[in-house]
Amino acid sequence: MRSVPQHIVIIGATSAIASAVAARYAVQGSSFLLVARDEQKLQNVVASLREQGAGAISVFVADLRARDQYPAIVRAAVTQLGQIDLVLVAHGTLPDQTMLDRDVDAAMESMLTNALSAMDLAHRFALVLADQGRGSLAVISSVAGDRGRRSNYAYGAAKAALTAYTSGLRGTFREAGVHVLTVKPGPVTTPMTLGKKMPLMVSVDVVADAIVRAITKRRQVIYTPTIWRLIMFAYRLLPERITMRLKF
Repeated sequence: MRSVPQHIVIIGATSAIASAVAARYAVQGSSFLLVARDEQKLQNVVASLREQGAGAISVFVADLRARDQYPAIVRAAVTQLGQIDLVLVAHGTLPDQTMLDRDVDAAMESMLTNALSAMDLAHRFALVLADQGRGSLAVISSVAGDRGRRSNYAYGAAKAALTAYTSGLRGTFREAGVHVLTVKPGPVTTPMTLGKKMPLMVSVDVVADAIVRAITKRRQVIYTPTIWRLIMFAYRLLPERITMRLKF
């Protein structure tokens, strides 16, 4: 049986999925560096993890749209944790596509948040893990990246880029002992999806449990719930003359 990650970096630590994953390791005494932009929410996560038995916890307050902060985040992780067992990249937003349709600047800003920033940080930490010769890198993408849809093509395009980039990282750093996991959730009941009507929504706990299992088993790509693998396979087979007329 593989050992539990004891030294964990979580990017976007205040997100519902990230904090749920952290809770599952906190009960086993893991230590953390938590990164997010809202200091008060970060402190709430810290308090919760400590109640559940976490070891040492450090925080780094950062707006993850500011790429000039990334080297400092990596340095803080190495300094605070030493050897890093797991990095979870879990930040992102779910923008209103109807607004982005008319605002190109906002659409590109969403690409920075949901694609470029995650790709950049994942690559930087992959290098750290490669230098160590071991460690897991888990990156949350989305089923939305499997094919563009008119209702969320900016978000979907960002996640498609992120999925492709993590696939490349997986192949590049495999021989260096780095395990890269791409997580593709369907709709999840979180504050980000509050008020949105989406099919097959699942709880955060379902996704968090799937991520922890996949890290333990060193899986490469997971859909959660797994039914989305079949759904997206079928959807990718549809001709675009059909999909372009669909409103979802």
